[in-house]
Amino acid sequence: MDQRRFLVTGGSQGIGAAIVEQARAAGHAVVFTGRNEPLIDAVAKKTGAHGLRADVSVSADNARTVDACRDRMGGVDVLVNNAAYAYRAEIGAMDVDAMRKMFETNVFGLVDITNRVVPLLKAGGAGDIVNIASTSGMKGAPAATAYAGSKWAVRGISQCWQAELRPHGIRVTCVCPSEVQTHFGGATGRNNPNKLYAADIAATIMAALDMPRRALWPELAVFATNPWKET
Repeated sequence: MDQRRFLVTGGSQGIGAAIVEQARAAGHAVVFTGRNEPLIDAVAKKTGAHGLRADVSVSADNARTVDACRDRMGGVDVLVNNAAYAYRAEIGAMDVDAMRKMFETNVFGLVDITNRVVPLLKAGGAGDIVNIASTSGMKGAPAATAYAGSKWAVRGISQCWQAELRPHGIRVTCVCPSEVQTHFGGATGRNNPNKLYAADIAATIMAALDMPRRALWPELAVFATNPWKET
């Protein structure tokens, strides 16, 4: 893959940080966002990427992020929409305001920043958008109304963007990871070495981006081969 300019949201930890690290190791320019200043600084120091404290649910932050991409890299070639979090509750005990707040990040923030980046991609006549959904957006589960609903939305949005942007040479790929060993949602103890790592998802994304430009991988789910194996 020729050197490209990456924008990664939610890039200060987990899957996002792994994408930043692998993109930089491959020689690409990277701007990434996050909300935790110490984590942003740590990833920036480790990788040489440019980190911004920005929240995708805040329109002004997205405008500032895209401006930073123009100023530091001259534009964007690859947008990775990774920023997201989970709110879980069973129906009958749902805090709908909490669900709305989560959708502001997982869905509306994703749409807002992409809305700002797409004109840059169209001007360049090519580009890639990678939306991180989840296998939770492929099947229902108890207490998953809010989170799974947001990821179902990301999958549907991705399909709409594919229909709109393919004529412009812009590929949209939706990646649906299964359980990954990160601190997502504050969870700890997911230390089975046979389960997926953030680096595995990042490697999958980098492989998809490295496909010939004429080839589009519209959606892929990533599962661990044998997560039930005894450690």
